[in-house]
Amino acid sequence: MRLEYGFELSQIKVPRFSVEAVEGIGKLFTLATLVLNVLDAKPEVEIVFHGLNPEDPEAKIGAFKEIIGGSQGGQSLRYTLGRGGRVPGSSSSFQWLTIHA
Repeated sequence: MRLEYGFELSQIKVPRFSVEAVEGIGKLFTLATLVLNVLDAKPEVEIVFHGLNPEDPEAKIGAFKEIIGGSQGGQSLRYTLGRGGRVPGSSSSFQWLTIHA
C-alpha cells in the first residue's frame, strides 16, 4: 500500500520519520542527511526504528548515530530514547529516538 500526502515543515511542531531494519544502510544515509537538514529549522526530530527482530532497532540506531556523528553538526546532537518494545500479535519490534539539536 502506498500513501502520498504533502505538508510544510512549518506546519508541524516535531518532525517524525520511520525506518525499517530491512531497508538497508542506504536508507540510513538518506535519513541522516534529511535529519541534519530538518534540525537546521527545528529543535528536535523523532524517529521510530522498527524491524522483525528485537535487535534490529538497536542495531539501526547504532549505525545511524555513527553515520550522523561524522557530520560537523552531528557531533553536538543529543539523543533521548523513547518507548520501545514489541507490537502485540506481531514479530515486529520498535524503538523511538528523539534527536535534539
